[in-house]
Amino acid sequence: MSTDLPPFTMTPVGDIPKIHATLHANFVARDDRRTTIAYRKEQLAQLAYMIEDHKDRWLAALRSDLGRAESESMIMEFSAAIKEATEAYYGVEKWAKPEGVPFSLDSFLMRPTIRKEPKGVVLIIVPFNYPIFLSLSPLAAAISAGNAAVLKPSEQAPATSAMFAELFPKYLDPEYYRVVNGAVEETTELLKLKWDHIFYTGNDRIAKIVAHAAAEHLTPLTLELGGKSPAIVDPNCDLQTTARRIWYGKMSNAGQTCVAPDYVIVPRTFQDQLVEAFKAVNEEFFPSGTASSPDFARIVNTRHTERIKALIEKTDGKVVLGGLDDVQVEKKYIPPTLVKDVQSSDSLMSEEIFGPVLPVVPVDNMDEAIALINAGEHPLSLYVFTRDKALRDRVFAKTQSGAAVANETVIHIGVKGLPFGGVGNSGYGAHTGKYGFETLSHKRSSIDVPFWLDYVMKYRFPPFTSEKLKTTLGIMGYKCPPRP
Repeated sequence: MSTDLPPFTMTPVGDIPKIHATLHANFVARDDRRTTIAYRKEQLAQLAYMIEDHKDRWLAALRSDLGRAESESMIMEFSAAIKEATEAYYGVEKWAKPEGVPFSLDSFLMRPTIRKEPKGVVLIIVPFNYPIFLSLSPLAAAISAGNAAVLKPSEQAPATSAMFAELFPKYLDPEYYRVVNGAVEETTELLKLKWDHIFYTGNDRIAKIVAHAAAEHLTPLTLELGGKSPAIVDPNCDLQTTARRIWYGKMSNAGQTCVAPDYVIVPRTFQDQLVEAFKAVNEEFFPSGTASSPDFARIVNTRHTERIKALIEKTDGKVVLGGLDDVQVEKKYIPPTLVKDVQSSDSLMSEEIFGPVLPVVPVDNMDEAIALINAGEHPLSLYVFTRDKALRDRVFAKTQSGAAVANETVIHIGVKGLPFGGVGNSGYGAHTGKYGFETLSHKRSSIDVPFWLDYVMKYRFPPFTSEKLKTTLGIMGYKCPPRP
């Protein structure tokens, strides 16, 4: 199969309002076919086929954009993305059914119902790091909920973005689903328009711009951000497994993962043992090194490579693996780098690293570890490695994060039935599976009240009397809980 890639072409800025207007008009005037569950399932199936039918070209695009190994892309992108489309395909019929409400004596005759209805036209803005999964997950949610959608892929992953632009009209209904490619100017034009929901995945700096634009139109918003996700390591852990799982979560996609462990907190007396375990795992994963390894991804561009390099240059910690000597900016290569004796004020703690650099922060006790986490913004994920269930529960109870994970990293995103989302600066709203459907659906309250019910409810009408009020309040169940 050919692996030729299409050229990356910006969408003309003047076309963007026209695309928006077309999708809005088509949604408002949607024909009977587009309102059916069968139509949604057809589009969801096409979404999966769009990836599966061109697997080799997508893999080549990801290799071009991120230098990522094919196996890593198959596991972390293809499998996850097709799983999202397929789960929605099989789940949408059940998810979309109207729901009844719990029985209540004062309202059951009104037939109260919750209808799951589409919001309208959804704008999905996608980052570069997992461009397929982070496109298909919210897009599958938008389709399953019955919305129209515009996908704005990242210009920093041009090969993958060009593939979306080429294949969208071949697989999906172009009257409902479109791609807009571009950079700042095109995104700015998109954000001028009134959408029915915006789904943004990226960093908190751009999120504030997106949120401000959404507020101008009172547009609901889902933000999937990141932050500094910590990993606490207790000496009472399986050291080899702990090191392997943390190193895997950190080094996958060269650290460009929003839920990657950003730094490790460990008791001071256990730091050197953990460091040696990380070194051994790095040798196990990359026995021939990573500078020319096809199994180790590259940083997305030289600008981000320079940023990560600068963080290493400024650290006051001790580099014990990798480091500046092996950095190759023009080749977008940062080696797996381990830094110990890092303080909370260090350059490596100043921002989300989003690269293959792991700081190890020593503390005197677990109370100090918890305080360190709480001194920063709420992370997207929090990891704790321990055999001590009481410690695990204490860490979870005394911190806040999008996800709380014991003895593993990263893979919780793919666990069926769990929502993926942040809290505070790591975002708000959730997606994956049914949670994405719910995020992009409007729960519309509905009652259907028989005309004859006024025989029972007539006491609510004026002229008012104390007897009418007493009867009406009794029907409504006016009663406080018992006082202690």
